Amino acid sequence: MPAISAPRRAFAVTAALVLLTLAGCGYGSQAKDNGTAGIAAGARKIDGLDSVRIGYFGNLTHGTALVGNQKGFFQKELGATEARYAVFNAGPSEIEALNSGSIDIGWIGPSPAINGYVKSGGKNLRIIGGSASGGVKLVVNPDRVKSLEDVEGKRIATPQLGNTQDVAFLNWASEQGWTVDPQSGKGDVTVVRSDNKVTPDAFAAGSVDGAWVPEPTASKLVAEGGKVLLDEASLWPDEEFVITNIVVRQEFLEQHPKAVEAVLKASVETNRWINAHPDEAKAAANEQLAADSGKALPADVLDPAWKSIRFTDDPLAATLDAQAEHAVAVGLLKKPDLSGVYDLKLLDKVLAAEGTPAFDDAGLGAH
Repeated sequence: MPAISAPRRAFAVTAALVLLTLAGCGYGSQAKDNGTAGIAAGARKIDGLDSVRIGYFGNLTHGTALVGNQKGFFQKELGATEARYAVFNAGPSEIEALNSGSIDIGWIGPSPAINGYVKSGGKNLRIIGGSASGGVKLVVNPDRVKSLEDVEGKRIATPQLGNTQDVAFLNWASEQGWTVDPQSGKGDVTVVRSDNKVTPDAFAAGSVDGAWVPEPTASKLVAEGGKVLLDEASLWPDEEFVITNIVVRQEFLEQHPKAVEAVLKASVETNRWINAHPDEAKAAANEQLAADSGKALPADVLDPAWKSIRFTDDPLAATLDAQAEHAVAVGLLKKPDLSGVYDLKLLDKVLAAEGTPAFDDAGLGAH
């Protein structure tokens, strides 16, 4: 088998995906509001703001936001400024909400962040911090696929045309010497674009032979008899690659830096708590998933999924740059200008106050 180089991720080149429900800001489902119950007596508003609107996905890879919401870390740092939440299930919808001003700050994958930045000519958002690494796997039907070579000729699901996992799989397939048309998904391997919510049913019905998907979908497939054939982390140096970033509207960053700093401080505190209390954090994330969607994850899905994700404040900028190169290489993205996509000054300030070194922006920082 050809040597596997360090990949990837990708950038949503399509803007459509079905939302869970329309509510709150109009682009995603509104999280259950904690109201003002978590606001301490005597607390003051930050920058005179009544609220800061925070978006995230109902995915374990957005565990920082899930736990930060559930345990009140964001509200604590925002004082009397209310932390309000909106839950999304598609990157394009969250970017649209950010562009329209319906949310101020969001947890989001690298693909939509890059795509949103490029499409706006670098004017609508900045990546201001990291959140998570890992949590993506190739899971297959072990009766049909027994080795990596066996993937050739099979039907493999990815979540969406041009999304992070779609380009990751296309890039990996290309490295194996296989040819696949990026738009149709047809070739030496057939790529089936399938929403994560329906992929487990498609897998159980046998209409796909495997899937390159994020958690918890990967562990749901394993619970149905699938086998992990490849963990994407194994393809990256030090087994680290960005799966979730923190982004902000540029206008909000310019006008309310104290509020942005408060959210970043809460994110750093949340990640520290997650890493110090993994079992409690896992339970808190699941509680928030249940509050947002009405359904918690069973233990046989939650436990392995949580273990495969590493929560980190490092934006892992070099891996995002590599992911852009992979998207270009497979023909789903024109070579982008990413200069200025990162603004880590406030994160560096928060880390410096704790005596923690700053993180590298891979030369893509705003100056």
